[in-house]
Amino acid sequence: MIKILMIEDDWEMAELLEEFLARHNIAVENYDSPILALSSLDVNAYDLVILDLWLPDIDWLELCEKIRNSERNIPILMLTARDSIKDKLAGFNSWADDYLTKPFDYEELLMRINALVRRNYTVKSNNIILWEIEVNLNSKKVLLNRKEVHLSNLEMNLLIYLIQNKWKVISKEELLEKVWGEYDAFLMSRTVDVYIWYLRKKLWKEIIETVRWQWYIIN
Repeated sequence: MIKILMIEDDWEMAELLEEFLARHNIAVENYDSPILALSSLDVNAYDLVILDLWLPDIDWLELCEKIRNSERNIPILMLTARDSIKDKLAGFNSWADDYLTKPFDYEELLMRINALVRRNYTVKSNNIILWEIEVNLNSKKVLLNRKEVHLSNLEMNLLIYLIQNKWKVISKEELLEKVWGEYDAFLMSRTVDVYIWYLRKKLWKEIIETVRWQWYIIN
């Protein structure tokens, strides 16, 4: 599930947006207090920040900068009634990733959210980054919150395959063929389960969701 941190003081609009996005497997946590929002950002993993520029008594450029400097690689979508070219340029110059003016079409917002989240999931310089997990493909090292996590070769290969196929529901048969190099009905009954459990234990249990008999890295 995609998780969004929203900073918006119009609670009626926030609730309607939350209901709409929930139908598309997107969870929204809204704060009208930037201080509380930044505190939540420090302790929770989000895929995107939606920021209203029309918050009273707030220097939104400073707020955007604090989000950008929070040591998290997280995209920012500015959602505001300010539609002048000057405001848009100021928004993008503050390292915003996208800018959408009110009133807006919910379907367009959904499209932009999905595009930003997918674009943020990148492979750069042989490093795979997913939330607080960083995998170096050359050294085969895994960092969780900047601390190294020791994985076996099979655990590492399984993690890499799952991350590289983020958002895709993957069957046990496919994992056995791509990671183990073979498919065997007897192996399928236990082997994949055991190694999924290993990864959950060493990283965190919510990293992989179960969909009946299939697995995928959560959004």
